[in-house]
Amino acid sequence: MKVILQKDVPNLGDAGDIKEVAEGYARNYLLPRNLVLIASESSRREAEHQRKLVKLKKEKRKKESEKILGKIDGVTVQFAVQVGEEGKLFGSVTTMDIARRLKEQGFQIDKKKIHLENPIRQEGEFEVAIRLDEGLTAKIKVIVAKE
Repeated sequence: MKVILQKDVPNLGDAGDIKEVAEGYARNYLLPRNLVLIASESSRREAEHQRKLVKLKKEKRKKESEKILGKIDGVTVQFAVQVGEEGKLFGSVTTMDIARRLKEQGFQIDKKKIHLENPIRQEGEFEVAIRLDEGLTAKIKVIVAKE
């Protein structure tokens, strides 16, 4: 069955793509979730229009992300926390803490975009990646020191 993707579907394609999928997959999963339209001549024209709109939105997001990247890349965020013996923290510094501190500095970054393998649990300097839209990544420095 030929379908036109309305939204990006992992392991299938991007919005606006025309794909051949199994009928059961289309009827039981894709159609009830409004992820696809059944391909017809009128829906193909609509899909072409949709593809143009998606392209414009991606370009706009990329420009916005590049602006943010230029401003945030290399920013330093500092935390003064209680530290026990051997430099270990009483608690940890998480993505939520980093997002809050960035917001205080004037950057509106979602905590989900901050890539931190594990919460920071000892004092020191750490480099943290922020994954912006369209594959752009900024690096910030997080400094954790004694209170």
